[in-house]
Parts: sequence; C-alpha cells; structure tokens
Amino acid sequence: MGRRTGRLRTAWTVFAAWSALAGAALAGAAPADASPDGSVTGYHRIAPGVRYTEFDIPAAAGVAHAHVVSVDLSDPSVRVDLLHPGAVAARATVSRLAGAQGAVAGVNGDFFNITETQHPGVAATGAPVGPAIAGGRTLKAAVPDGQRFGPALPPGTSTRDVLGVGTDGKARLDSLALDGSVETAATRLPLGGLNQYALPVGSVGAFTSDWGSVSRVRATCGTDTDRAAPCSADTHEVTVRDGVVASTADAPGSGPITSGSTVLVGREAGAQELRKLSVGERVTVRHQLVAASSGVPYRFVVGGYPVLRAGKPLAGLDGKTSAVRTAAGVTDGGNRLLLFALDGAPEFRGGLTIAEVASAMRGLGSVDAFSLDGGGSTTLVAREPGSASATVRNHPSGGVERPVPNGIGVFSAPAAPAVSSVPSVSSAG
Repeated sequence: MGRRTGRLRTAWTVFAAWSALAGAALAGAAPADASPDGSVTGYHRIAPGVRYTEFDIPAAAGVAHAHVVSVDLSDPSVRVDLLHPGAVAARATVSRLAGAQGAVAGVNGDFFNITETQHPGVAATGAPVGPAIAGGRTLKAAVPDGQRFGPALPPGTSTRDVLGVGTDGKARLDSLALDGSVETAATRLPLGGLNQYALPVGSVGAFTSDWGSVSRVRATCGTDTDRAAPCSADTHEVTVRDGVVASTADAPGSGPITSGSTVLVGREAGAQELRKLSVGERVTVRHQLVAASSGVPYRFVVGGYPVLRAGKPLAGLDGKTSAVRTAAGVTDGGNRLLLFALDGAPEFRGGLTIAEVASAMRGLGSVDAFSLDGGGSTTLVAREPGSASATVRNHPSGGVERPVPNGIGVFSAPAAPAVSSVPSVSSAG
C-alpha cells in the first residue's frame, strides 16, 4: 500500500501549524475545519459532508503521521453507523466491511477477544469488548472490566463506555448498562450478559442469532477481575424457542442460533438456576441497554474508552507507552465527528501515548474524544475522488489489514443498499 497523497509538509512546517492549532483550540477557538471548504488544515472533500486530511505530529517517540476524516453530521446526506460482518463473533477487514456496506470512509472500532492463550482448547471468539448498536438494533452488551483486551482503562472509565450517534443525529459519549431478566411463572433471574464473550461470575447470559456460530464456552472462562482465570466447571445451557424451553445441556454449545430463539448460558449460581428449568416450560427473556446520560435513543454505538471530556484530558492517562492508535472526536455540539488513525509505516511506528492522543484530538477541536483499538488494528479507509469505493489510507503496522469485529462507517447520499452481512474470516486470534 503506497502513500495516497504523500506527506503534506515538512516536519518543521507541520510542527508550527500543529502548535498554532493546538493553542487556538485550547483558547476555545472554532474547530480546526470550521472553514466551509476545510482549508484550515488542508482537508479535501471525499463526499458531501465528508473531508479527509493527513499530517505529521511531533511526539515523544518521534514524528507520528495522522490520517483524519471530518464528518459533518448536520448535513442531511450524511450518516454514521457500525461497520460489522453480520455477527458479533466474527471479523473482517475495515476495507471489506466498508465496501460491503457502501461506506465512503471509516475506521476500526472496539478492542476484542483476539486470543485465548490462557485457555488452551478454547476458541477465541473475535467478539468486541463493549456495547454495540447498529442501525438502532442492539447487538451486545459489555463484558466485565477485568475481562477486556487492550491497555489499562483510565480511572473512572469502564467497558460500558461508548461513542454513539443518537436518533437526533448528534454524536456523544455515554455509558450503556444492560438491563434484562429471565422470567418464568415461578421466578425472575437478572440477566448478566447479552452476546458477550465473557459473563460475570455467577450470572446468566443470553445469546441470540446476532452472536453467530462460534462456541459459547469462552463466556464461562475467567472471572470479573482476572481474564486468565480457569474456565468454570459449573455451567449449564438452556435453549428457549418461541418463549418455551426447547432443550438443555450441561455445557455451552456452538453453531448458529435460529431467529426467534435465545440460548441462555449460566455459570456457577446462574447454572444452578438454569437447571431448575424444564423442557416445555414458558420463559420470557427481556433485555435492553440503558444509557447513563442521554435520553435520546441511539442509532449507532461502539465501545472503547474516553480520553477527553469537556475539553479536558481524563486524569491518569498513560503518558509513557507510545503506539499506533485510533481515536474519534466530537465537536460542534455533537454535529461533527472526527475519525483519527495513525500511520503504521516503519518511519512513524513510534506512534503516540494515550495522553498525546488526547492532546492531538483537542488540537483538532474535539471537545470529547474516545480511544478505539490500536496497534495492528488501526486502519482508516476513505474514498478517493472519483472512486466508487473507500481504500486504505494509512499503512497498517502489521503490513496488512487485521480483521476486526467492528468499526465506524461514514455514509453519504445516495444511500447504499442495506447489507445484512459480509463473509468473515476465522475468529481465531
């Protein structure tokens, strides 16, 4: 993959421009691309309401190179939604997802269950860590904090933190918690998970057709505080079809889940409760994601963690570990979304620390910013002028695109036809 437009300026020129831009943002100036033609930082139009640029950033580990897509959410021809391969436990490259769903730009999304070296014989699911909503449809809830993959969370954040766009068309940061239950004529059990690769100890989790066909065993491994802890020896599974218990099993299974069915997986105390259910018994499974802040329903949600709130970096951000990163920023009262990805070419592979990412996003005018998966996952795609599809603009640090479970897709009119799924690669890490 060659550089699409080349380095825009010398490091000194960019350093001066970046310093001025960061200073203006700190002083409360307008967003970096406030000019209608995007000329302030060299943005160029790739679709109505969508612009792209790239530039160097001097950093502690050397010069980093950033690729940025600016999305005007107030433009009626623009929308943002989740890129995903049609199943929670599946992966595909960002370029493949963008092409299948007709996105004009996009970046990789949430951290995910990439490997299972701590649990030999247990398949990695490829499923993401945090909540996910696509097209207004809830796909999954968040795993326990101790079960996440990725760098340590900043103090005060959790796996429930999300970046989302509401039905009002505005982007915002929020936190989404699962509210659900399993109800019979005799009892009501709280639901501890929805299409998650890890369930809280002692809980019951629900798996629907959105999960895919990957084994559900991983959901019973580890603990709420230790991802590497052994898998539970006390498990039970119940399949509910059309509101009636259709079958039971002593261990979690695999294979596709038919529409209209829900598979309940219990561990420890949850398993003991599920053993009380009998084939033919009527069961109601209810679940929803409840927002901590917004009263506006979400059309799109992706997991990660916040690094900037109300223009201020979060306390405790890592300022020592530099890496290739992906992030998203919100500005202009939620009417503008910035997608940010570093280049992984050898000369730029030093990357940024999380603290530097927060500073960079603030320098671009973000009021709130959100860290997404990085390293070999970092990928930004954008449509070339005159092209019919989006292509990779950065150099993935692994030399090729890494398959990921989801991403942020940018769509610009005319709307692409809906695609329910794309072929995915193996979910093994």
